[in-house]
Amino acid sequence: MVQKITVVGAGIMGSGIAYTSALNGFSVVLQDIAEAGLTKAKKEIEKIASHSEEKGFITTEQKESALKRIKYESELEIAVQEAELVIEAIVENMDVKIELFQKLDRLCHPNTILATNTSSLSPTEIGAQTSRPDKVVAMHFFNPVHKMKLVEIIRGLDTSDDTVAVIKAVTEQLQKESVEVNEFPGFVTSRMNVLIGNEAMNMLMEGVASAEDIDKAIKLGLNHPMGPFEMGDLVGLDTRLRTLEYLYKTLGEKYRPSPLLVKYVKAGRLGKKSGKGVYDYREE
Repeated sequence: MVQKITVVGAGIMGSGIAYTSALNGFSVVLQDIAEAGLTKAKKEIEKIASHSEEKGFITTEQKESALKRIKYESELEIAVQEAELVIEAIVENMDVKIELFQKLDRLCHPNTILATNTSSLSPTEIGAQTSRPDKVVAMHFFNPVHKMKLVEIIRGLDTSDDTVAVIKAVTEQLQKESVEVNEFPGFVTSRMNVLIGNEAMNMLMEGVASAEDIDKAIKLGLNHPMGPFEMGDLVGLDTRLRTLEYLYKTLGEKYRPSPLLVKYVKAGRLGKKSGKGVYDYREE
């Protein structure tokens, strides 16, 4: 049974995965090459834990125990020395992911499972660049990780049944539900979600309604917990664009990115992480 997890990438998703893993009893190392990123992640994790404590979702003892279980490390080789499972949560770019997985393959114990938190890319293609394709799998978490109940588990062509069984057990210990998905670009949720977000962008571009009213209509009319613009700003419009570009390339015309989305990303309006996306967060 997995007890030691290393999370690579200290952004929003990596921080959330690390915190949720520690909260549910795993020993965690959060790795990022940028010390500033690790410092920011530590503050964000402490903020989330304190907020959960204040709301009564966790006890003080649970908070303190979770925070003690997380170590922060900039050196990849040190971070993965004892890892039984490595979860990658870096940029949604196949070349960058493959380069990382090749390093992980060299540095990790032969029995270590390597998981990617990709929302759309192929675990088969990633696994094929390692000497352990049977131990490569996709674990697609959702933001915010400590609140969202689902993990999509996507097996590559050579992912073993044993690997999937371990990942399902880890997911269960994380207090989450899992669905097993046959590999196909975009899996289940991303294919649906980016279509909604992209169409919302087109409607905003066309002047159908304001961003606020489009979000309100989707939340109240379709019972979504967040509107498509709120979700896009949270995930990152650059991440959303990369996913659309990949699905446009692999699945065709209906995934063509909205010109307005492209324009926002070119302007550096990436969402909450940049201070401004569809909405302005700079005063927050």
